[in-house]
Amino acid sequence: MASFTKEIKDEVTKIETNKLESIAEVNGYLLLTSNIIDNKLCLYIENNSVARRLFSLLKRIYNININLTIRTYKRFNIKTIYILEIKEKVDFILKDINDMKNHILDYSDEERASFLKGCFLANGSINDPSKSKYHLEIFAKDEDIANIINKVLHSFDLSSKIIKREKEYMVYIKSAEEISDFIKLLGAVNSLFYYEDIRIYRDHKNMVNRLNNCEQANVEKSMKTCREQIDNINYLIEHDMMMLLDDKIKLVADYRLKYPETTLQELSDIISMETDYEITKSGINHHFRKIKDLVTKDKEK
Repeated sequence: MASFTKEIKDEVTKIETNKLESIAEVNGYLLLTSNIIDNKLCLYIENNSVARRLFSLLKRIYNININLTIRTYKRFNIKTIYILEIKEKVDFILKDINDMKNHILDYSDEERASFLKGCFLANGSINDPSKSKYHLEIFAKDEDIANIINKVLHSFDLSSKIIKREKEYMVYIKSAEEISDFIKLLGAVNSLFYYEDIRIYRDHKNMVNRLNNCEQANVEKSMKTCREQIDNINYLIEHDMMMLLDDKIKLVADYRLKYPETTLQELSDIISMETDYEITKSGINHHFRKIKDLVTKDKEK
């Protein structure tokens, strides 16, 4: 089963772009992954859709011949690497990359979005929202490049951050809503729908869990209050102090012992229905405070 990141990348590679957007996308990709070996520009790509995309864009933009080599490695699992080697116009391509690197913030929204698209295709990933926490990351070879990516993300009001990871720098976003905005920026509509469906489901589930936790906490708090009230009443009984209570407080105490697990509101409703004494929840609570004060004063003697 394809990963969520692969599905996004496969979808992105099928999006048609104009020449300026294509240049920005290619430059973003090359900025993160290009290697110069023996005066050749070399790319090592694992995703076949991305390899086809880069091969096509490079030929279309620069009108050059590209040597494509496919290698398959069999160790723990089968892994295919697509190697693109460029011998022509290398200096011209590197100049394009350097110009965009230095002036990317001056480019249009569409070109900056395409630049991020290239960066994501090169070294980016997004966790499957159904399986783990929300997380987007793009790895860069050095801090300067990471800062450029970070600034471009900030230009779209995405609050990305940078952290050093071993020999690389990771630009990342944790906000579920902002990751959704990033996927939208890439133009991956189907992936965006999937992501939003999962996000809505998870948010709803989390809300239900929070409500259940609050309800459970309230129940536990109510039970603790009931036990304290019963303990105080039993203390008065054991120490022959019930005669110190007036008739209304005695009535409330008797009903608490009769209905030990009811809430204050339920207890007030029961007393109001079964006796001539109309009492509110706050009235019940007031009586129990008097009982507690009497117990506390006796224990302090």
